[in-house]
Amino acid sequence: MASSGEQRRRLMRNLNSRYIYGRVPLLHAIVFIFQLAMVSILTRKFQTYYSNKPVLTTMITNALLGGIADTVAQTLTAIRQRAVRRTGGPDPRDDFIAIEIHELDKKGILPHHELIPSSRHLPPPFDFERLTRFMAYGFLMAPIQHRWFSFLSHTFPVTPKSGTVPAMKRVAFDQLIFAPISLGAFFTFMTVAEGGGRRAVMRKFQEVYIPALKANYMVWPMVQILNFRAIPLPLQIVCLSSSVVVTVTDAIKPFVSTIGIAWTAYLSLTNQSDES
Repeated sequence: MASSGEQRRRLMRNLNSRYIYGRVPLLHAIVFIFQLAMVSILTRKFQTYYSNKPVLTTMITNALLGGIADTVAQTLTAIRQRAVRRTGGPDPRDDFIAIEIHELDKKGILPHHELIPSSRHLPPPFDFERLTRFMAYGFLMAPIQHRWFSFLSHTFPVTPKSGTVPAMKRVAFDQLIFAPISLGAFFTFMTVAEGGGRRAVMRKFQEVYIPALKANYMVWPMVQILNFRAIPLPLQIVCLSSSVVVTVTDAIKPFVSTIGIAWTAYLSLTNQSDES
């Protein structure tokens, strides 16, 4: 009779091998739907939770949304894995998403190892340890980020008569000071959590830190201006820039939500590609 551990492994193998309509991995979809349900529950009572325990609410929200972003990244990788390993490669009639990902990778729009790892070194169909690392980082970084954005709010107050200039100052401080530090903290945390030592951390900085920081400067300054100018502090994105996750603002504001989760997914792919 199989032990409970063997039964769990068998169940995970079965789930990992099944796809929805032959395209989307079933296990990835289940995890994604569960995460969305948790965020939906949190969003409905966010103001109440935030009023009572703002830091803890931000920590939990960051962990959930960071998990969603990593799940998106793992799903993209799994779709590409299934497509490129078929005989003859992706089928244009059935694998549009996988083809787009594969073509982006081949065109070299981003430097090598910055989008999706080589199909020869792909991670397991779903890596729960990797998901846990992302959620843990968002959870642990939230208090620091909460204090940082509170500092920016009090140091450069936005008023009805003066909004654009203080917002620009906040963006400058955030992008020149906090973004490089938090991005470095992200890659350091992930490397150490993956079991890497000092050499692994240095290698990751040499290979992916500068490209990721450049990508950050291409994406976040304009988004930050809108964020600081138009959104009140309790609903501002606590983990923008090079941080891993975003707060409930992303669940309320579709535009910022899409950018935030896409950015976090990009970091997940970047980190994983270097590890591979």
